[in-house]
Amino acid sequence: MTQAPAASKAQLFDYRQAANPVRKGLSDPIPYRQWGPELHASGPSGVIPLDLSAELGAEGPATSPALAAHYIRIAGGEGVKAAASATSSLFFVLSGRGLCHRGAQGNCAATSLNWAAGDLFVLPAGADPLLEAAETSVLYWVHDAPLLHYLGVEPSRPRFEATHYPAAWLQSELQALAADPSSARSNRLSLLLANSDLAATRTVTHVLWAMYGMVPAGATQPPHRHQSVALDLIVACQSGCYTLVGTELKADGSIHNPERIDWQAGGAFITPPGHWHAHVNESGAPAYLLPIQDAGLHTYLRSLDIRFIG
Repeated sequence: MTQAPAASKAQLFDYRQAANPVRKGLSDPIPYRQWGPELHASGPSGVIPLDLSAELGAEGPATSPALAAHYIRIAGGEGVKAAASATSSLFFVLSGRGLCHRGAQGNCAATSLNWAAGDLFVLPAGADPLLEAAETSVLYWVHDAPLLHYLGVEPSRPRFEATHYPAAWLQSELQALAADPSSARSNRLSLLLANSDLAATRTVTHVLWAMYGMVPAGATQPPHRHQSVALDLIVACQSGCYTLVGTELKADGSIHNPERIDWQAGGAFITPPGHWHAHVNESGAPAYLLPIQDAGLHTYLRSLDIRFIG
């Protein structure tokens, strides 16, 4: 490395020293990490961040360089404000029921919607929403504020309308997909949530990608990989479900020297970008998961690079 004349911040690096700065001590790789459901099993109303900002060298809270994930626990009859400077917020209701409402702000319309267990909803940029619980509730919340912090920008306008995906609809469509004989040949048995405002990317927001998926009893889903970070929420499972993750494949298509992440219903974990991962269900009941990624952004940039074995 060479330094420019005094008082200048300009630097020059040999290409070999700087072409791939993702390494420990510089731009640290995204770690494996998981969080158990005990985080939201009890306690007062509040937001519980799944924060890796110290490891990532990011302004917190952040769970990946672009996204922040949280649990929100709300006691019955109370409310919690989900405050973030973000263009996309996704909420999945793990338990309970209640009301989300926020006032109009700038060119973003007011929003009011009822939510119940198993529902998913997304909100664009706008006023901070207030979540009011009719009974004790737990929600999983992911937003893209870390990306905006890195860029040094504030959201200026909504890119999509607030959208609600009811639990009954998600479940009925997933069961219909599972019953389709052609699904036996699929790498994943899953629904990708989309928004008609975002026809080109077919994603739930212009930044976020969400997949509501099932791993049938006794199934092993073959490995795949992508350049987006996945923040995986386990919606429901029995003991014996897990994910295998690693950077390389063996000749037979299985993952070489994998890390094993055991699932817990209501728990969450990270799948780093570019890592092969396979979901396994050795229990006697179907398991359900919800990976949320920054793949809407990667799809727009044409950099998702999703790959499947075979």
